[in-house]
Amino acid sequence: MPSASLESTLELWSTTLRQTKQRIRPLFAAPSVAASANAFLDGLLGGERRKIGWMRAEAAGDPGPWRQQAILGRTHWDAEALRDVVRDVVVETLASPDAVLVIDETGFLKQGKASCGVGRQYTGSAGKITNCQIGVFAAYVSDQGHAFIDRRLYLPKAWTEDPARLRAAHVPEAVAFATKPRLALAMIERAVRAEVPFAWVAADSIYGVGEIELALRRAYKGYVLGVTGQHRFWSWDANLDLAGTAEDIAKGISDQDWLRLSAGAGTKGARLFDWAYLPLATLRADALDAALDQSLWTRGLLVRRSLSDGALAYFTTWCPAGIPVEKLVMVEGRRWAIEDAFETAKTELGLAHNESRSWHGWHRHVSLVMLAFAMLARVRRLANGLPPKTTLIAKLAGAVVHSGDPARGDAAGATAH
Repeated sequence: MPSASLESTLELWSTTLRQTKQRIRPLFAAPSVAASANAFLDGLLGGERRKIGWMRAEAAGDPGPWRQQAILGRTHWDAEALRDVVRDVVVETLASPDAVLVIDETGFLKQGKASCGVGRQYTGSAGKITNCQIGVFAAYVSDQGHAFIDRRLYLPKAWTEDPARLRAAHVPEAVAFATKPRLALAMIERAVRAEVPFAWVAADSIYGVGEIELALRRAYKGYVLGVTGQHRFWSWDANLDLAGTAEDIAKGISDQDWLRLSAGAGTKGARLFDWAYLPLATLRADALDAALDQSLWTRGLLVRRSLSDGALAYFTTWCPAGIPVEKLVMVEGRRWAIEDAFETAKTELGLAHNESRSWHGWHRHVSLVMLAFAMLARVRRLANGLPPKTTLIAKLAGAVVHSGDPARGDAAGATAH
């Protein structure tokens, strides 16, 4: 399909930005607070490379960053309500009954010890243990595009066991320690309760076993979840005598059982791997839970082999009976979308530029970035063409923001309460 013209894309940006600001207006009691939120969103979508308070303030014409900072900490509004608005926008834009909910985490490098949740912990963003915050995210991925719909800051036990530290960071009293899989489970359950249309969940080995599997089976959702090589599998099929760790089972896969398939398009073309799929059991759903129906589902082991070094990755799968391996590979391949989303949100929308140290500040900042990203997804979808480069997206957004867009109203001169 041909891409939209520059003129129509600018018009689409202006309309989408105006509609977005109208949509979030009820979240803010005072007009001045709503104007500050609008200015914050403008700053995230602007052309500045770093979305820190001073630069956002300068872009908005403010003498200092105080209004930008107030929207994160000193004003009163519900970041969870904004998260729900973002989710609704994403579903309206990208909805597909065959969509994949992707769970992953990303790190936010920090200096010092005051930022909520900060500590020395491993983050794949840096590839090492370092001083950082960790955020767990859920992204909605369909053939129409992808965007974030949920997020939660992870609090290590060093935080949840220190009441004084929690009070200093304004962590709500109801917040207790929760593992990353528990945070992911809560996101999945929220999506199910909100009737978000999706058929699959994909995640890496941090989230691959336990309560998440059970919850997805009860919700009639398929999954492709990463597991370690030491995760144990066994067959319930009388014609297939198989049991052991994923690593041991993979050693017995014959050459003819490997298929070369693409996990989706990457920056350098198709992302090709060798794949092997072992359907370990097909059974009625009610065999696992009497409250479920009698539909047939298949539990299996999916193995991915790198073409370059032969490294193996393992996935536990659950799907309606008869689903081909190509479909499972497609679901696993959708995980790349959240990595792309993290990169875009950090490099173009200021996801990693949060200067607030509080619990509320982190969730407010991240939710506003998610809203900006949802706008990107909506413009891409409505433009009905290939998505432009992210740098061009930022420039186009900046042109809209700074060209007298009536949606800004009196944002530049308002003061947040």
